[in-house]
Amino acid sequence: MDEKIRRKQMAILRLLRDANAPLGSSRITEQLTGLGYEISERTVRFHLQLLDEDGYTRNLGRRGREITAAGIDEVEAAGIIEKVGFLSAKIDQMTYRMSFNPERLTGSVVINVTFARAADLLSRLHLVQKVYADGYAMGRLLTLLAPGERIGSQQVPLGHVGIGTVCSITLNGVLLHYGIPTCSRFGGLLELQQRRPTRFVEIIMYDGTSVDPLEVFIRSGMTDYVGAVQTGSGRIGAGFREFPADSRDQVASLAAKLDEIGLGGFMLIGQPGQPLLDIPVSEGRFGAVVIGGLNPVAILEETGNHVYSRALAGLIDFSRLFPYPELETRLAALS
Repeated sequence: MDEKIRRKQMAILRLLRDANAPLGSSRITEQLTGLGYEISERTVRFHLQLLDEDGYTRNLGRRGREITAAGIDEVEAAGIIEKVGFLSAKIDQMTYRMSFNPERLTGSVVINVTFARAADLLSRLHLVQKVYADGYAMGRLLTLLAPGERIGSQQVPLGHVGIGTVCSITLNGVLLHYGIPTCSRFGGLLELQQRRPTRFVEIIMYDGTSVDPLEVFIRSGMTDYVGAVQTGSGRIGAGFREFPADSRDQVASLAAKLDEIGLGGFMLIGQPGQPLLDIPVSEGRFGAVVIGGLNPVAILEETGNHVYSRALAGLIDFSRLFPYPELETRLAALS
C-alpha cells in the first residue's frame, strides 16, 4: 500500500478510536483538515469503504462509522518506531485535558481501566483493599464500569466489570492547575523493605516507550505486591517526577491536600538538586516518587487471575469515584 494512503487511513482509524461515538465522513474530513491533511470528503468516503472491507471499521448508516476491535489492534500495532515517545506525548495530552478542581471537588480525572470477572475480583478483594489500606495505591478512590460501558477507546466486555483506578498523571494535572509544570521521567519497579522504599530495580523512560511501564512489569510477572502487603517487603509500581525547585513548598502543601481528598499519590518528595533513591535530579529541580495507579489491580494478575489493564485509559468525572471500602457493596449492586 502506498505510504501516503496508509498514513491517511491510520489517521482515520485514530480519529475513530478516540471518538466516543460514531463519526460521519464530513466530521472525519473536518478533523483531518484540522490536523493538516489535504483531503476531500469524497476521498474520505473512499478510504472508509476500504477500511470496511478490511474489517477495521463498521458502517452504521446515517450514524457514521465506528472502529472495530481489529481496527484498534491495527492502530496500536502500526508504525511502532513512530510511536516511540508516544506515551510521553499522551501524558502531556491527558494532563491538559483533565479538569479536576481540588477546591470545588469537581471536574474530570485521569483513570486506568482493568477488565476482570466479578467473581475473580471478589475472590481477591481482600488483597486489592490491602494495597489501598497499606498506602501502595494512588489515593483511596476508584470506580466501577458496567459491561458494555466505554472509557476512551476501551469498552468493558460482557461478563466482566471495569475497575477504574486513578492514574498518577492526575497529579500532573492538579499541579498544572496551580501553575506548576511536571517533568515525568520514568516508571519503574520500586523495591520495599519493611514498608520503606529503598531503590528502583527496573525503570523505563516515558519518552522512549509506546506503552506504560507498569503494564510491562505486570504482564512480565516482575511485581511482588503479595510480599508488599503481607510482609512489607516487595516490588510495586511507581513513577519518578521532577518539579521546579522553587515550587517544593507548594507541591508538599498540595500533596497533603490531595491526601485529604483521597487522591494522595506522593510517596517521597526530595530536596532541590539532590538525588532521590540514588536517582540524580536536574539542577534547579527536585525529584518525587509517585505511586503507580495500576497497583491495586495488578495483584489480581500476580495471584493467577488474568486481567486486561490499560493505563491512561481516559477521563471520568470525579463524582463517579468512591472510597475503596465500598468496593464490595458497589460490585454487588453492579452484578
